[in-house]
Amino acid sequence: MIIPLETLDDVADPRLADYTRLTDVALRRRLETERGLYMAESTKVITRAVAAGHAPRSFLMAPRHWEQMRPVIAAASGCDGRDDGGRVPVFIAPEELLETLTGFHLHRGALAAMNRPALTGVTELLARARGGAGARRIAILEDLVDHTNVGAVFRSAAALGIDAVLVTPHCADPLYRRSVRVSMGTVFQVPWTRIDRWPALDELHVGGWTVAALALADDSVGLDDFAASPACTDPEGRVAVVLGTEGDGLGRRTITAADAVVRIPMAGGVDSLNVAAAAAVAFWALRA
Repeated sequence: MIIPLETLDDVADPRLADYTRLTDVALRRRLETERGLYMAESTKVITRAVAAGHAPRSFLMAPRHWEQMRPVIAAASGCDGRDDGGRVPVFIAPEELLETLTGFHLHRGALAAMNRPALTGVTELLARARGGAGARRIAILEDLVDHTNVGAVFRSAAALGIDAVLVTPHCADPLYRRSVRVSMGTVFQVPWTRIDRWPALDELHVGGWTVAALALADDSVGLDDFAASPACTDPEGRVAVVLGTEGDGLGRRTITAADAVVRIPMAGGVDSLNVAAAAAVAFWALRA
């Protein structure tokens, strides 16, 4: 397959509009929403995005990464990201120009501007999980604000058998560049969607889900005890683990609406873990 390359030598080139000022967080959030895109960084992440069926708008890299990226780009040839039906462009530029443009050295190989896929409704997402067998273990992220934590939770979810992730209206974007990078591209592997209203657990309760709020509370039960309960040991049991925002934890309304409040027993005078670490512990203990 012959893949035409487009050489760039000016950071003001209008063809680079998707990539400009990547280090400006507020600008990236606005532009990525307005343009319906997200950034995939590194060969591994781009490969996983393409494998998940996400359509690239363009690729950007230094000349030395071209050969490494060639098979990934060839695999994406069937993903038409252009509005005019044309071939997805591959931009090649000197490393000095790329560092000026992006604010960092592209040592991970390349960047790709990807079309942001439409989100699926909660009921449909959970029914389609596990190849259509339906989800049994899910995580709900309530208002996490740190993209690193969101990415780390997704990586643990992929590794430890979580079938889907739901994020609340004010949770950080799983497809933001740092979230994607920290997750090592597993945000494309684990089905996820955003909940319209929160806390609103009726849809989960109707579907037979036991909702466990991970929080410190006087009436909480230990993680081991909850894992041994019928909700978790029933082969057909469905458990949703709710994880709260950094610092404040879960909201009082969420804790009240949950079926159980679960704590991770601590030693050494430690009262809590970082939300990403707590998620990994809970996912392992509650695996189906």
